[in-house]
Amino acid sequence: MDKILSIAPGRTCLFGDHQDYLGLPIIACAINKHITLQATKNNLDYFFLDKPDVNIKRKIYFKDEIILPKNPDFFLSTLQVLKRYGCIPNCGYDIKITGTIPINAGTSSSSAIVVAWVQFLLKAFGPQELLTPKKIAQIAFESEVLEYNFPGGKMDQFSISLGNIIYLETGKNFLVDVINLPLEGLIIAESGVKKDTIGLLKELKGNSWKAIQEVENKIPNFTMKTAKMENLTSYLDCLTDDLKPYFEAALGNYHVTKMAFQEFKSGHINLEKIGSLMNLHHHYLKNLLKITVPKIDDMIDAALNSGALGAKIVGSGGGGSIVVLSNKENEQQILDAILAVGAKDAYAVNVEKGANVHFVTHFYN
Repeated sequence: MDKILSIAPGRTCLFGDHQDYLGLPIIACAINKHITLQATKNNLDYFFLDKPDVNIKRKIYFKDEIILPKNPDFFLSTLQVLKRYGCIPNCGYDIKITGTIPINAGTSSSSAIVVAWVQFLLKAFGPQELLTPKKIAQIAFESEVLEYNFPGGKMDQFSISLGNIIYLETGKNFLVDVINLPLEGLIIAESGVKKDTIGLLKELKGNSWKAIQEVENKIPNFTMKTAKMENLTSYLDCLTDDLKPYFEAALGNYHVTKMAFQEFKSGHINLEKIGSLMNLHHHYLKNLLKITVPKIDDMIDAALNSGALGAKIVGSGGGGSIVVLSNKENEQQILDAILAVGAKDAYAVNVEKGANVHFVTHFYN
């Protein structure tokens, strides 16, 4: 068959923003916004990419030597990574990529494209044994983060590939736990403020690691995994004033994420408890890491004042989106309130299944 359909959802982070690059856990979920890649074999020596949503067309000659440009090109970096896995293209495709995931809004449109691209290439050229959610996620992570030595973690790629709600331990003892529970009342709201993902992540990661290492150097046998919130003062005494907020945020967000995981694992989600923890998580992101902007603050305040159970900024910060948790009966008034303070868009979302790819006889538009 000469047609392949590859679909990847967006994601939102519920708990653990600015934690995965520290080797600390996150809780995230796939959402029902998607990137759709439609590929039709053209029997030529190139891939013809058409991205009508952003009015971009290009050709990639797969037989050419891959030279990565200074500006990130994840299509090329993925081809380079997959070659090392034995995935060698031998035929071209005409490829149309469209999406409903908002761009530069903190819902991982770029990672969804990479996951969809990885899936397509493996489906078309093998090895087929790599077509598992975890392996697809790992390859996408290598293509998007490691190949460019970027500061990000694995949250985006694994959330998108595995779907549902996931708990991800990102440190040396890597662990991913899929939580198959419904989570109703999720709202995504876009600020419309463009964010500088790479620059902000690099700064926050550097300062957070420096703070943690300072404490490790001064307190024997200290680890973040065994640190206790009640000992926070003694940890902060090891640090200069400029590093204290980064450490407190790392430790506080770690404990919030662990408490949220216990709530999810209980088998019955208490929305009020999850919402309260979400608010505490946002406190660390806003007041210690200082990654919000005025419009984000207004959107959060509007949601909470209209009956939301919890609300937080999503992703690297400096703009992007927020995620809100509400009871169903308050959903519309929360949406209206967020839009009234200038949000670019706001809408309810559902937790979604993970990415998928398959051969098709024809595409439905």
